[in-house]
Amino acid sequence: MEITANQIIFFILSAIIVVCSVFAVTERKILRAATHLLFVLLATAGLYFLLNYHFLAAVQISVYVGGILILFVFSIFLTSQVGSEMPAVKLSRKIAGLVVSISGAALCLFVLLTQNYPGAQEISEGEIDMTEIGQALMGVDEFQYLLPFEAISVLLLACIIAAILVARKK
Repeated sequence: MEITANQIIFFILSAIIVVCSVFAVTERKILRAATHLLFVLLATAGLYFLLNYHFLAAVQISVYVGGILILFVFSIFLTSQVGSEMPAVKLSRKIAGLVVSISGAALCLFVLLTQNYPGAQEISEGEIDMTEIGQALMGVDEFQYLLPFEAISVLLLACIIAAILVARKK
């Protein structure tokens, strides 16, 4: 079996995602955890670029890295001390987290092994048309996402209002 450059890049990006994800949830300094989340989001955008989904990669960088992560950092600065550490986690919570993680990994492995997925050649070779993406995002028919899009916008608005109220109390 011959390994291609795309496979090497995929393995590197996947390793970055896995390692930084673990660091993001185990780091006790909250600003460092947000930095690890930044690397996870950027590596995910790299996977989208690798799949020739340039629009999705640009959205990943602009919305998640440029918007959501900056909102996280602002909320960290508003609600806590920058160098403060999060409290230590009890052993019972660590065990419960490990059990849930192993269960989730087993479920994902089960689904991956029991379902038929199209091969990489059966998926479109080029870029998806922007009209199709726009219709899928802003349509109200089946498999279109206007309602979830609006629900997320209301959720983000509620988060911003809550951050303002928390910052105002200090």
